[in-house]
Amino acid sequence: MARMPSADRRRQLTEAAIRAMTRDGVARTTTRSIAAEAGVSLSVFHYCFDSKQALLESVITTITDHYVAVVKEAIQPKATLRETVRAGFQAYWDHVSAHPGEHMLTYELTQYALRQPGFEHLARRQYELYADTYTELVEHLCHSMDFELRIPVPALARYLAAMTDGLTLSLLVLGPDAASPDLLDAITDQVAGLVGETPAATSWAAVDGSD
Repeated sequence: MARMPSADRRRQLTEAAIRAMTRDGVARTTTRSIAAEAGVSLSVFHYCFDSKQALLESVITTITDHYVAVVKEAIQPKATLRETVRAGFQAYWDHVSAHPGEHMLTYELTQYALRQPGFEHLARRQYELYADTYTELVEHLCHSMDFELRIPVPALARYLAAMTDGLTLSLLVLGPDAASPDLLDAITDQVAGLVGETPAATSWAAVDGSD
């Protein structure tokens, strides 16, 4: 077996765990099946992760990183703030539509953690991570575009996390039509209402010829 830096091996095992859990469910996925999925020995798995809790936390973080990377790329500044926000939501819903099993796994992980004694903190950490992720995205926009928030960043981040969490579950249950263009437009308008572009930003858009 080729030697691999421990960080890379952890990523390999985490991605294997995501595939196995998406296919078989959290409760039925074992360390042995994850090692087999990754093509490594069980001893390698235990070298990289000293507990199932550590593995699940890595899985939660990695799944979040998957869609955050997509959204970050999509919300590069556009002509208006609304267009930028709308592109971010579209990128996220496209990711959910393309990877429903991975997003379904996030809900299963929450329920599993809440029902397993000693694992409850993982569910809390999962939702703290969602809020932290939206905080990062909002601050990214604040630095790249000129606008003012009408509510504090932490409150907006928690709101975005709760809203997308519920809408994601609706999409998984009802199918892609649950994220219709009209619905995404309505969500975008609601979020844009919590943000106000500064006069400087409006003037720049006019100078740029994009209004």
